[in-house]
Amino acid sequence: MESNLKQNAERAKELRALLNKANYYYYVLDKPQLDDAIYDQLYRELIEIENIHPSLITYDSPSQRLGGIPSKGFKSVEHNIPLLSLDNAFNINELEVWYARVSKLISTDKNIKELHNPKLTCELKIDGNAISLRYENGVLTRAATRGDGKTGEDITNNIRTISSIPLRLLLKKPPSWIEVRGEAFMPNNIFNKLNIERKNTDQPLFANPRNSCAGTLRQLDPKIVASRKLDFFAYSVYLPESWEPSGSDLKKPNSQSESLKFLKNIGFKIDSTFKTKKNLIEASSYYKYWEIEKDSLPYATDGIVVKIDNFDIQNILGSTNKAPRWAIAVKYPAEEKATKLKKLIFQVGRSGAVTPVAEFETIELAGTSVNRATLHNAKRLDSLNLHYEDTIVVRKAGEIIPEVIRVIKEFRIVDSKLVKFPLNCPACNSKLIQEENEAITKCINFECPAKLKGLLRHWVSKRSMNIDGLGEKIINQLVNEGYIKSIADLYKLEINSLLKLERFGEKSANNLLTEINESKNKNWHKQLYGLGIPHIGEANAKSLSKNFHSIEELNTIAKESPENISNIYGFGNEMKEAIVKWFCDSSNLKLIEELKSVGFSLKENLDTNINSNHSKKLIGKVFVLTGALPSLTRNEVKELIESSGGKVSSSISKKTDFLLLGDKAGSKLKRAQELGVKIINEKEFRVLVYE
Repeated sequence: MESNLKQNAERAKELRALLNKANYYYYVLDKPQLDDAIYDQLYRELIEIENIHPSLITYDSPSQRLGGIPSKGFKSVEHNIPLLSLDNAFNINELEVWYARVSKLISTDKNIKELHNPKLTCELKIDGNAISLRYENGVLTRAATRGDGKTGEDITNNIRTISSIPLRLLLKKPPSWIEVRGEAFMPNNIFNKLNIERKNTDQPLFANPRNSCAGTLRQLDPKIVASRKLDFFAYSVYLPESWEPSGSDLKKPNSQSESLKFLKNIGFKIDSTFKTKKNLIEASSYYKYWEIEKDSLPYATDGIVVKIDNFDIQNILGSTNKAPRWAIAVKYPAEEKATKLKKLIFQVGRSGAVTPVAEFETIELAGTSVNRATLHNAKRLDSLNLHYEDTIVVRKAGEIIPEVIRVIKEFRIVDSKLVKFPLNCPACNSKLIQEENEAITKCINFECPAKLKGLLRHWVSKRSMNIDGLGEKIINQLVNEGYIKSIADLYKLEINSLLKLERFGEKSANNLLTEINESKNKNWHKQLYGLGIPHIGEANAKSLSKNFHSIEELNTIAKESPENISNIYGFGNEMKEAIVKWFCDSSNLKLIEELKSVGFSLKENLDTNINSNHSKKLIGKVFVLTGALPSLTRNEVKELIESSGGKVSSSISKKTDFLLLGDKAGSKLKRAQELGVKIINEKEFRVLVYE
């Protein structure tokens, strides 16, 4: 038996190496090495071995690209090296200003040989999503989104599905860690195919490849991510200073151009359009060339990135708090097109804000079909002097959001009527108001059906109550039929009312009522977020919930000591004033009482949090999590540890006190055993926390 296991282990290792090499030749070098039939045969053989011997499954196995069980959420992770953004230039003149500034800074340093006209590496700015990859001993261990540059979301399972990202690096003796930065993106042909599928199934279309890539990366089910065939270009690498390649390993890069070649040689796909230029004139030519040719590319780009090539010069120039001084993104002008205005509608949001939206004849902008654009507010509408059936010019702000920038008055129809902002709400006919110092025009009728629909959509969303099965169409029916006049009425629904609606049978009606009822047990911060207080997003709701443990406490602070709100890290006067104003509205106070009457606590749930007598039991203790736990999500575990004084780390080290072990644990288990870290399960963790 041991002999058979040993043979299978050797064969599995051989198959992994063959398949990973084949993936490198196919996805990175674009030179297929194996016929599809042979690749499939080898892949099936590996799967059979891993099915018989699950202990042989490794993190770098091609079988793991399909992802595991759906995630329950994404945990926050701190970047070991911050992901800085880039300063922007919007034309060649601004590029020249940047280059002059950089040249002046480096010309005063006597240690730089390249005192004048340093070489520049030019790369296309891929319109995707920045990703950070961490490899430990050559194996991918973590992938994270940019987030705010210091903290991102752990999306490792999703990133593992991207075939152009190696699970193991092509280095015989890799350093203990390597960090790689790059751009995940959705190729244009995949984007177009996806939108056709969504259109055929009556789903809303994605606005552009960048949005669809971002939405895909945040899917909780890795299998959905795998089906959308995202791609990836690597553009920078960070290595330990002490590491030096040995034997046949590659030369350690000393410049950006060498980094790109290094990345390609260790298994990454890079954008082959990059060029190293001698001077600014050549860099400008690169910019102008791709401004014309960018539409021929199989992916979206909105400009180029120009970097000082030499690492020594980069290090001397350094960075500001937000961006490196040695690089700049040069954006292409937004594409503009003329089209015919068909009609103007006025949408009412959950806060009562009324937004004018132009609907026009469909045009193609930045690779996508566009037929509507927001005009933001009454002031913007007035400034355009828009008339019905006008010819308008539309562009995409930042290549993402369509906006109307002007009217071609020469094409205006004689005697056409001026488009006026309504005096009354288009949904309930109540008089609209515009408060002093605010651009927004609002409906203040608490019973406005449009406001109610918007608030309900927010309340049932995944980040709030997460009520599955209660979509926009059903919400519209419930409000239109008069079954719901406030959020609290959701919890008074009876099965007979649901059975009168379209597409409802007894089973689906009972399932929905169960979902609605169970939502009463959601965490306090989710209840708070669901209330829809202006400027209070999910992260801000979490911060508020940690500082104020009930709706009564928050209400009291808002009325008596509002400065305590603006003193919270990340909060400002705008958020403070929004909260104070929200609690001054009698309709919101009425909503609070109604929610309590149907079973909401609107406070911290002591059943899922630490008892105050034990709130600091884990001070100084460092935990690492691996695998899926039976009943607690990773976010819940993290909240329990942190509120108890402990810390959650993403990697095992000698400083780790506990490894919390779940199902389908990865390489962290082996590492913990090697270091002698105490390994506990969920039951033992609960004992630590509660007893």
